[in-house]
Formats: sequence, C-alpha cells, structure tokens
Amino acid sequence: METLFTRPRLSSTLSFKPFQNPNSSKRNPTSVSFRNATTSVRACVATEAQTGQAAALKRVEVLSEALPFIQKFRGKTMVVKYGGAAMKLPHLRESVIRDLVLLSCVGMRMVLVHGGGPEINSWLKKIGVEAQFIDGLRVTDEVTMEVVEMVLVGKVNKSLVSLIDLAGATAVGLCGKDAGLIRARPAPNAAALGYVGEVSKVNPAILHPIIANGHIPVIASVAADQSGQAYNINADTAAGEIAAAVGAEKLILLTDVPGILEDKNDLSSLVKEIDIGGIRKMVEDGKVAGGMIPKVECCVKSLTQGVHTASIIDGRLPHSLLLEILTNEGAGTMIRS
Repeated sequence: METLFTRPRLSSTLSFKPFQNPNSSKRNPTSVSFRNATTSVRACVATEAQTGQAAALKRVEVLSEALPFIQKFRGKTMVVKYGGAAMKLPHLRESVIRDLVLLSCVGMRMVLVHGGGPEINSWLKKIGVEAQFIDGLRVTDEVTMEVVEMVLVGKVNKSLVSLIDLAGATAVGLCGKDAGLIRARPAPNAAALGYVGEVSKVNPAILHPIIANGHIPVIASVAADQSGQAYNINADTAAGEIAAAVGAEKLILLTDVPGILEDKNDLSSLVKEIDIGGIRKMVEDGKVAGGMIPKVECCVKSLTQGVHTASIIDGRLPHSLLLEILTNEGAGTMIRS
C-alpha cells in the first residue's frame, strides 16, 4: 500500500511577512515610523530651545533697559520702610528681601526700617492684652512697650537679618537705642497714648561705616529718651527722619494700598507723580485722609530736609521695589520736592 505524505496544514491565524532586502529601495514602514518620531522629537527640542532662547533674550533686554537706572542710582542711599502685607505674606516677604539684595548687589546703598504691628498684636493676644489704637497709633502702656521691644528688636529684626543673609547679602540689625541712633521724646498726646514717642534727633554716625562697607542696616523702630526710657516710634516717621539724616536719594514706604488716589473709590485714579504743593492741596481738599496723612507728612518732611524723592508704593505688588527704582512706570506715587 502506497504511503501518502502530505504537508501539515498551517493554522489560519498565522501569517508571514514577506522578506525584505535591507538593500532594497522600498521603504520599511517601521523604519519610516521611527524616523518620523525622531524628526518630531528633534522638532520639539528645537522649539524648546528657541523658546528658552527667547525667554533668555527677554531677560537680557530687561537687564539692558535697567542699566540707565542702575547707573543713575549706583552709590546712592535708599531708605525703605517695610511693613504691612508685604511683611505678613511669605511670598511677598521673599520678594521684598530678594529685591533689596539685588539692588544692593548692583551698587545701591540700602537701608531697611521696619515695624511689625501684626506680630505685636499676635503676642499681646497670647498674654491676654487687648491692642488699642487712637488715630492709628498704638496705645502703649508699660506691658505693651515691653512686648513691642521684645517682638520688634528681638524677633522681627533678627528674622529679617537672617533672610537677607540667606539671600546673599550681609545685614546688621539695629534699633533706635543702638549708639544713640534715634533719640525719642514723648508724643504730644502722651497722656492718652503712653510710651509712644516722636523723633527728636537722629545720629547717623553708626550707619555711615555700615553702609560704606556694603552692609544693609535693618532698623527696628524702637528708641529711648535721654533717661533711657523706651518708646514706640511710628516706623514711617523713623524712616523719614533716618532718610534725611543719611542724605538719602529716595525714601520708599511700602504700604497696603496702590498709592495716593485722586478719587479714593477709583483705583484707576492713581497719582503717579506729584510735588509738595500738589500733595498739600490734596490734603486740604480732603482727598488724602485717615492713615495716609501721617505717611504723606513723613514724606513731605523728609523732602524738605534734603531727600530727593519720596514714594508711597504698593507692597502687595511683587517686585514693587524694582518697579519703583528701575523703571519709569513705578509702583505707586512718587512725591518730589
């Protein structure tokens, strides 16, 4: 009997790709796909490189535009009063400190004067003392004065010094008591306010060598009278008097408002620049009122004592210091003599 040999049947699920000669001119679909992916990746990399280069170019252009301002103010002293929202919020605090250090690094002589009202209120609350104010000034009895001094000089001041050091500059923490920097006298309504003082004299001798050596003085607004009694000094007032005493080019007050408004209900009515006569007229007309009056008076007094310009700027705006000093637009209201 004849034996039949048959080929095994192949499963219909199997398939075979035709052999492709690698030297063939026909393109391999898999190879084409890989090449397309490679081209796409290269295009993305090129696009990212162009985007990065454009961003870098923009930064360089900004630096170039700042050059005239850096040249103008290099070697000049700037006194900055720091407080309010810019001190309370961490991201704004970091922004202010970095800007301060940057300005110092490009040759400006920075002086920082600070308050610390919210921190004082927090510690008073911890010991069961209720904060009281009259016309925006803190009523300061003996216990409150002790807390004010401990918080401003011992806590807030040293915290700011540390932040400046971490940002790459060197800071020296002081208060009005140190080397007789600020001599105080009782405020006119001391009977109601307690140990709230006015500045009777500023002796900047301790500041000159600190500033000349490229350090940043950080000054807490606490001072003493001739008998050594401590007084709580308004930080705006202290900054204005210090600016005059050191012959500052600029006094800058960081506030919680956009600046001085022609119409207090219209944020678009910001007064960008004004002279002493104009700002006095605004006060007479009632357009400047409340807590803004002491700030304006502080600015005007410093201008009459030789400070070139005084600005009230919005400390809630990131990089407001750089905007005010390194651009024509500014970040608030500039008052000139």
